[in-house]
Amino acid sequence: MDPFRFQVEARAGRARVGRLFTPHGAVETPLFMPVGTAGSVKGLMPKDLEAIGSQVLLTNTYHLLLRPGPERVRALGGLHGFAGWKGPWLTDSGGFQVMSLGHMRRIDEEGVVFQSHLDGRLIKLTPERSIAVQEALGADLIMAFDECPPYPSPREYLEASLERTLRWLERSLKAKTRPDQALFGIAQGGTDPELRRRSTLETIRFDLPGYAIGGLAVGEPKEAMFAMVELSTRLLPEDRPRYLMGVGHPEDLVAAMGLGVDLFDCVYPTRTGRFGSALVPEGRLNLKNARFLEDRRPLEEGCDCYTCQTFGRAYLAHLVRAGRCSGGSSSPSTTCATSTASPRPPGRPSARGVTGTSPGSSPGGASAGRCPPGSARPWPPGATGNTTPCRPAPAWGPGKRRLVDRRGDKISPV
Repeated sequence: MDPFRFQVEARAGRARVGRLFTPHGAVETPLFMPVGTAGSVKGLMPKDLEAIGSQVLLTNTYHLLLRPGPERVRALGGLHGFAGWKGPWLTDSGGFQVMSLGHMRRIDEEGVVFQSHLDGRLIKLTPERSIAVQEALGADLIMAFDECPPYPSPREYLEASLERTLRWLERSLKAKTRPDQALFGIAQGGTDPELRRRSTLETIRFDLPGYAIGGLAVGEPKEAMFAMVELSTRLLPEDRPRYLMGVGHPEDLVAAMGLGVDLFDCVYPTRTGRFGSALVPEGRLNLKNARFLEDRRPLEEGCDCYTCQTFGRAYLAHLVRAGRCSGGSSSPSTTCATSTASPRPPGRPSARGVTGTSPGSSPGGASAGRCPPGSARPWPPGATGNTTPCRPAPAWGPGKRRLVDRRGDKISPV
């Protein structure tokens, strides 16, 4: 039997609940994947991630190529043996760094030459090299090498970029040798509907185990992003998982799930926790505010995670003020409790939350005409297949037009 299978178990409108089978276990979708850029989710141990229900971890080819090196990881048992997470892994191809490290790279048809941000040496990454590194790392889900264009980009650049990405996908597929890894293709095209459609349809021709919607959440307005997500999910196969790369704000997850997206990743929830805020159903709590210093309540009433069961908001606010939740700290001895709690809200939204659907049940929730609590903004067109004009209000984070540091690279605000 193929170690990689995806089955949709329930639907309501375009939202769906599914199950993705991998060599390291089956996972339930939709799901949010915490980002461990260098093989570790900052501030959290594998046991913490398991306790809050994480199913798949993401790490980055470019960063592990630089340090500690793919051959060392292979010799130490691959990511599963080296990093201690026994569940499925996904590796990004390094394509995001084509954009985020644009000032430190040179791109041509062969691939990309980066200047290492660690020691200045030149690193060449090609589709073949990216696949070789990902095979050495041993992730369950691997990504084709792609070019992620910045926003905004001229149409001529977007067109040339997507054509190059398609050629690199073909080379990535030819370079792949391990049958125990599933290669996902990445559709590009920016926010141009014609180019996005062309890239998606051409990527589908490769008949891959899964497909990613790339080149979004890089500074474009949310309306433009969701227009491309809506178009993409209409074109992508129903029987394959759909991965929206770099999206992690909770209201965006819910809206994208309503459009039929299955997989997500972003550094936003853990970074938010490390810098002293927590994500809860009513929005983002900035624990630096003085109003929390006398607040005995847990971060979220009724939550069963260790942080909410053990600490009150006052104590967590004290930790923030005392510097015990330093954003620069990632060692296990200084694990920030808010980092443990913050990945949970993005991990919780599921098709059941959007549509009231679980396997074997009838559609309800938003698809039955009831707005989720706190809803205030329109759903993207086509989301959940309903007529209710509500989706969660943007209480979770910063403004729309900001380049999200989704994989751990330094990116400036727009």
